[in-house]
Parts: sequence; C-alpha cells; structure tokens
Amino acid sequence: MSTETIIEFISSYGYWIIFLFLFFGIVGIPAPEESLLFLIGVLIGNHQLSFAESAVCAEAGVLLGMLSAYWIGKKAGTPFLKKYGRYIGITEQRWNTAQKKYMENHRFMIFAGFYMPGIRQISPYFAGISKVPFHQYLLYSAAGSLSWVLPIIAAGYFAGSLFDINPEYVPYLGGLLLVIFAIYMLFKYAKNKSK
Repeated sequence: MSTETIIEFISSYGYWIIFLFLFFGIVGIPAPEESLLFLIGVLIGNHQLSFAESAVCAEAGVLLGMLSAYWIGKKAGTPFLKKYGRYIGITEQRWNTAQKKYMENHRFMIFAGFYMPGIRQISPYFAGISKVPFHQYLLYSAAGSLSWVLPIIAAGYFAGSLFDINPEYVPYLGGLLLVIFAIYMLFKYAKNKSK
C-alpha cells in the first residue's frame, strides 16, 4: 500500500485507520507496523497529522491488538493446538518444551517482543495459552507497547524535521528492518549451532 493511499485513508476516515492498521498488524494480519509508525512521525513533522491523536490511536491499536490476541490464545489456543497441532508439527512434547521456555522468559518476550517482528505477533497468543496472569500481561504489554510506539513515532518526527524525507520511501524502512532482523537471527542461529 502506497504512502499516498495511507494519507488518503487517514484524510477520508480519520485517525481510526492508524488504530485499525496497528490492531490488525499485532493480531497477525500482515502490516508493516514499524514503517507505519515511522511514517506517522514524518507526517507529524510535516504538519499533516496531529501528534496527540496519532499517538493515542497508535497506542490503542497496538494495546488492544495485544489484549485481543491474548484472549484468543487463552480461550481458543489450547483446543486449536490439540486439534490441529499435529498437522503443523506441534506435538504435546514440543509444545510443553516451548511453553516451558516461554514461561521462563515471558516478561521479556512480552515487553521486548515488540522490537522483534514475528515474536510481536506470536507472544500474545503464547501468553494466553500459557495462562500468564492477566494483570501481569497487561502491565508488560502496556509498558512494552508505549516503549515501542512512541520512540518510533518520535524517530520519524525528528528524522523528518532534520532531513527532507519523502514519505513515499518510508515503507522501505520496514523492509530494511526486516532484513536486519533476519540477518541477526541467522547469525545468532549459526553461532548457537557452532557451539
């Protein structure tokens, strides 16, 4: 989706579009969340969007996406895994191992998982299935989402203020971040395998 289309959607339907894109991106429907947040910052710097309304809608979309995925995982995750897990290679033993590892690091995964594409989408479902206490999940999700949403919007704002950034090129940032993340994960995998 082009930047012009996003701007047109926001102009036509208001800030709810920011909420919806980020909500569905967190729930797992592919959306370039980092690129969108950075673009929002650039557009705020260009006086095309309001900071307060953009930030509130972005944070609400992310947090409600996290809470929705948590409840889906909590209510439907275990029956889904029992019924269909074997078709995707998730045996009971593999699930128990994955769940044990997740619970050892669940606070970190919920809070810092926002900065890891893929983990950001899977972690809330894992938390729900693993029965992480809701108050704990809410606390780490809220803190993590704020520490992810606001700095990326701010980075877009300051970068857009310092440099003449064409909003058309901002979506490529998401691709660049994904490539950097993939290289990092491959490096980490190779390092662990060599041990």
